[in-house]
Amino acid sequence: MPKLLVVDDQPLFIQTMHEIFRDQYEIFMARNGEQALAQAGRLCPDLILLDLNMPDISGMEVCQRLKQNPALADIPVLFVTAEEDFESESLALEAGGADYITKPVNPAVVRARVRTHLTLKAQADQLRALAYLDGLTGVANRRYFDQHLDAEWARSQRHHMPLSLILLDIDFFKTYNDHLGHIAGDQCLKAVAGALQALPKRGHDFVARYGGEEFVVLLADCDLPCALRKAAALQEAVAQLAIQHPASTVSELVTISLGVASTVAGAAHTAGELLDAADRQLYAAKQAGRNRISPAADHAGTAGSTPP
Repeated sequence: MPKLLVVDDQPLFIQTMHEIFRDQYEIFMARNGEQALAQAGRLCPDLILLDLNMPDISGMEVCQRLKQNPALADIPVLFVTAEEDFESESLALEAGGADYITKPVNPAVVRARVRTHLTLKAQADQLRALAYLDGLTGVANRRYFDQHLDAEWARSQRHHMPLSLILLDIDFFKTYNDHLGHIAGDQCLKAVAGALQALPKRGHDFVARYGGEEFVVLLADCDLPCALRKAAALQEAVAQLAIQHPASTVSELVTISLGVASTVAGAAHTAGELLDAADRQLYAAKQAGRNRISPAADHAGTAGSTPP
């Protein structure tokens, strides 16, 4: 059920909106601008009905601040106000508002406008999702991974929480393609991606196709022992697929090699270093014979490698 956030300093108006929408949507409320920003960050609502004039922060400023936050910028904001002049309407729309409704509201009109903007948002969300998915496997693509890594790196820095990354590769995938053909290769990639995605996930676990036969798993709030347990589960999930690999020299079945790196993000280091550390360990796993997990972690909290 879509979530609506109603922001107004008048309890009667909030009650009116609740009566209009309670059978169709989840309704949340805020009585001022600060509450609105906090609720938006916590709930990530599908649409916000926002009063223009409030005692602490104006609706205009609330809207501007929402639009400056990448995580909230796509939420449509419908201004609902007693101000009927064209200048206020123009400024509200320039601030990022999707619509401008004057009080007292007509229930049929406000229902129609909310429904229209929710439909437009759903369509836009679907298009964005398609742009971030790998066309073959259906998991996130490299572009989305790059954005997600930057966001999780910043979160790790802010909260001093561990961040781990697993880079994995299907062993001898070129020879698999050479022996069985590219159609079978595509089916193998889809099956492996499905197995990686199907594993039980915590809230911030993220799987993406990194390129070719490589996949990446980003694990927020997960230290090295946690990441190694996840890597072992991924390895077992692929083994359970029992896909025959006639050209492999390590197994009769399709297997994967995994490089694991873990860190707590620091100002002196970058997300790219964490990725490089996992890449080095993936190379080490291949050099050691494939079908194995190779870990890296710097106990000082950076993404460098330490000997086993």
